[in-house]
Amino acid sequence: MNKRVVNNLIDWIFEYVKSTKAKGVVVGMSGGKDSLIVAKLCAMALGSENVFGIIMPNGKMIDIDDAIKSCNLLGIEYTTINIGNCYDTMIDNVKKAIPNNNVLDVTVINTAPRLRMTTLYAVAGSLNYLVANTSNLSETMVGYTTKWGDNVGDFSPIANFTKTEVCELGILLGLPDELVNKPPRDGLSGKSDEDKLGFSYGELDNLIRKNIKGKNYDKIVLAHKKSLHKRNPIAKFKKIGKNYLKNTKN
Repeated sequence: MNKRVVNNLIDWIFEYVKSTKAKGVVVGMSGGKDSLIVAKLCAMALGSENVFGIIMPNGKMIDIDDAIKSCNLLGIEYTTINIGNCYDTMIDNVKKAIPNNNVLDVTVINTAPRLRMTTLYAVAGSLNYLVANTSNLSETMVGYTTKWGDNVGDFSPIANFTKTEVCELGILLGLPDELVNKPPRDGLSGKSDEDKLGFSYGELDNLIRKNIKGKNYDKIVLAHKKSLHKRNPIAKFKKIGKNYLKNTKN
């Protein structure tokens, strides 16, 4: 990782946003390193006045102080939108709609990220802004992300950087070590990422970049295979017939 990569990334963000005619970008600020680094890159590319941070607690938020600190550090405008009431109403209505009120844990956990993405697009659409995705390669490779939640957006600056590389980016950008290297946690279950995954990002990143097979190799490969549907485009039936617009250039 070097300054050239950082400069190329900043140029890419500028050119992409410019090409869409958007006025700026919104970033969901979780208090973690990914959102901090994406917001920093966007601020450098577009100017801090064109980056809007949105903090979205679900009732309470463990890392809200770090989310606010990140916004203030970058000098970006931000707001807090609590999704708690909306979330509670959604879960209650789903319970009423299904037999025995049997809402699974996976539904309880994944509903909040999807509501947050809805919130980001509601704000972005009102401002004529884009939504900056904050997912990284390590999480995506093992499906540690919510489909149609935190794994979507209009553009994704760090999608091809491992968690280790994201930290390196943060240091190159001059961001505080206590925010860049804080233990990552999902903000949903109260557990750290690595506790939930059952392996470390270091081991995962070594497999991704160096093909080093550690003690949890089989567990990582299984997670990768099971989460294929999260990385693939939506499955579509291939109807027979011509499509004259398919290859039309603008």
